[in-house]
Amino acid sequence: MHIDILTVLPELLQSPFEHSIMKRAQDKGLLKVQVHQLRKWAVNEYGMVDDYQYGGGAGMVIMCEPLAKAIEELGKDRKYDEIIYLTPDGERLNQKIANTLSLKGNILMICGHYKGIDDRIREHYVTKEISIGDYVLSGGELAAAVLVDTIGRLIPGVLNDETSALFDSFQDDLLAPPVYTRPVDYNGWKVPDILMSGDHKKIADWRHEQSIQRTKERRPDILKD
Repeated sequence: MHIDILTVLPELLQSPFEHSIMKRAQDKGLLKVQVHQLRKWAVNEYGMVDDYQYGGGAGMVIMCEPLAKAIEELGKDRKYDEIIYLTPDGERLNQKIANTLSLKGNILMICGHYKGIDDRIREHYVTKEISIGDYVLSGGELAAAVLVDTIGRLIPGVLNDETSALFDSFQDDLLAPPVYTRPVDYNGWKVPDILMSGDHKKIADWRHEQSIQRTKERRPDILKD
């Protein structure tokens, strides 16, 4: 998978992709993430990529011209399966969206900043708009990092145990069950006996029941949906 990210603050995206699972994915050649400074396509020698919004109001808007030029130029190297704009008013990210995106080959992500981007870019280039939650960030960079991590870990071969992702929360519309490791007894707090039984069928049933119960208690909205 190849992911291009357009941003005015590429520095914010250095660390998330240089460590842990995302680094291993890139080292294995399964994922390539390229972060592009939008000012490369600025409208003047001063690096201008934003301007005041028509109609008045507080906040600058990222201009149409630099974004259009960037998308067109990057699009010459590869055909994008999705051009994603990270925005608070987009479709809320969930596991089903992540699963679908993990099957794509080439993705371009646009990080908004200031008051957002010129809406003509959304009308003519963007194929999908995604929000990571009902709140506002200073820019789309952190949201892009979340999205890359969410879909990147699902690429076959990225995780050492590929079945691990299949049992994550939300994969079956349920929260994950509680998990335990050594020691069996810590300060009198004991691991449930069923997990020590060696009966894989009973353990699987117990985990499923725990997932249902935990989802009822913590996210009843998921069961309702």
